Amino acid sequence: MSESDTSERSVRSCVSCGINIVGMSAASFDCPECDARINRCAKCRKQSTLYECPDCGFRGP
Repeated sequence: MSESDTSERSVRSCVSCGINIVGMSAASFDCPECDARINRCAKCRKQSTLYECPDCGFRGP
């Protein structure tokens, strides 16, 4: 596995604002409806910004 393969896998984007959250204090959890992985940045978590699961459309605070 090359270094670029590893870095591509570790890149996460906030589902609410789209910011790259690699290396930031962020939350990563499974969607309550479909178990898809949800990533949220610290700012969106703190502000309780709504998110939508990209797989099933579940919305949460």
